[in-house]
Amino acid sequence: MEPRLVGPGPYRATRLWSEIIELFRAGMPLRKHRCRFKSYERCFKASEAVDCLHELLGCNQNFGPEVTRDQTVKLLKKFLKNHVIEDIKGRWGKEDFEDDSHLYRFPPSSPLKSYPKKPSCGKEVIKFPDWNEPKAGTSQEHIPVKSMTMNSEMWYKRHSIAIGEVPACKLVFRRELTQTNIEEIWKSMTLLRLQKVLGLDSLDEVLDTKLVNSKHIVQNVYNVNKQGIVTLEDKSKELPHWILSAMKCLANWPSCSDLKQPTYSGFERDVFRTIVDYFGQMKEPLLTFHFFDVFVSVLGLLQRPCKAVEALQISCLLLPPENRKRLQLLVRMMARINLNQDLPPLSESLRTRTLMVQTFSRCILCSKDEIDLDELLAAKLVSFLMDNYQQILSVPSALKSSIEDHVVHLQRVQIKYAGADSAAMLPPPSFCHQISTDEFEYQRATGSQEPLAALLEEIVMNKEISVKNKKKKLKQFQKSYPEVYRVRFPTPETEAVLFPEKNKQKPPILMWALKKPFQPFHRTRSFRM
Repeated sequence: MEPRLVGPGPYRATRLWSEIIELFRAGMPLRKHRCRFKSYERCFKASEAVDCLHELLGCNQNFGPEVTRDQTVKLLKKFLKNHVIEDIKGRWGKEDFEDDSHLYRFPPSSPLKSYPKKPSCGKEVIKFPDWNEPKAGTSQEHIPVKSMTMNSEMWYKRHSIAIGEVPACKLVFRRELTQTNIEEIWKSMTLLRLQKVLGLDSLDEVLDTKLVNSKHIVQNVYNVNKQGIVTLEDKSKELPHWILSAMKCLANWPSCSDLKQPTYSGFERDVFRTIVDYFGQMKEPLLTFHFFDVFVSVLGLLQRPCKAVEALQISCLLLPPENRKRLQLLVRMMARINLNQDLPPLSESLRTRTLMVQTFSRCILCSKDEIDLDELLAAKLVSFLMDNYQQILSVPSALKSSIEDHVVHLQRVQIKYAGADSAAMLPPPSFCHQISTDEFEYQRATGSQEPLAALLEEIVMNKEISVKNKKKKLKQFQKSYPEVYRVRFPTPETEAVLFPEKNKQKPPILMWALKKPFQPFHRTRSFRM
């Protein structure tokens, strides 16, 4: 069975769990083993299972070669707890799996999980705020249209060469945007961009959009220092000074200005242990429980690094400002420690990079409910964060520019022509306010047909122009505006009334010729006198 890439979308963790189980069951060699003078068919040793699964995870593009043997053992513990495997006596349910020679087998029942059913939180369509709704006591349903008045001569000059539409126009004065309006626009456009980058039809299965705080997005974008780190309005939520000093000490080792470094051996490990203890006691990970499914979905884009970076940029904007700041400081420290050749090893058994990923992955990403692949997924994400933290934890400039341009567009006074497609003027179309067909017909009639009807009536009632010119103008008007013309002259009879025919008596035809009989022509000769 060939491994396949599990892309972003709902229930990605469950799909990955099923993928790994299927690969493990298909790739694990089963043979006969002896234990305590007894033979057991179709089973395997624990160490063989670790070897096989570790190789499968390392070759799988959903996880990669950074998966350690220790992480593989932890995953097999969960396999035993969830009855993916059982010991040769049929026992399971505990995480007492060890990397040894104990014998295990696959149970006859299917270990695959069904997709979880999420609590219904109401399917919220991502839409832009109705900030242009009228205040109490006022009505903005029909924006008044200032009609263009022109006499018949002006109309004739304008239409003498080619008949074109004469649209009425109006100035649209936008209501002043409040801070709340701007925050809601930021939320709407940010979520729409995230949905597009993830390639999903809807964010409903990976995110409850009602839990996204629009204020957090705006604060994460604009309240930053020169280094791009978020500045908090509530200083009580800042990291303690002693933790900041410890993080700076290791990040800038051996040159640290905030702390007088003792000379005893192992000092750097004590500082590192202090940082680990502080972040390990947090009740919620930095990426929060609410956004777990979003970040797991982003992992499906790691084969396309540019898309993954943009998706993580946008997702990290949704975090509370205090979480985003702590994430920025922590990941920056981890990356600097990993690249610092002057820092003594912080572990005797693990490489520095592996130590950083394994130590801090759970305090960065984990699920509120127990998810079997939490540790592997978190390690994958944290590893990618360390490699691209400068881009991921910065404000996406393209998104910022597009939203700011749209806010300016909404505040600008515009000239609008009646009957024109206003939706084409407002990017994106989700900001437009949909109206009914009756409302559209009413606006079209009041916005353009009434001035044209008045112009037609002026042509009809004008007695100063000749009948010939009047007929010519009416014919031009009928060709350009047949609907308006049909309202004024619904039948040929109504049009005929305007030009009554005169009763003319036809002259008698050749009456003089009928009085004499026809006589042939006779040629005569003239004589000279």
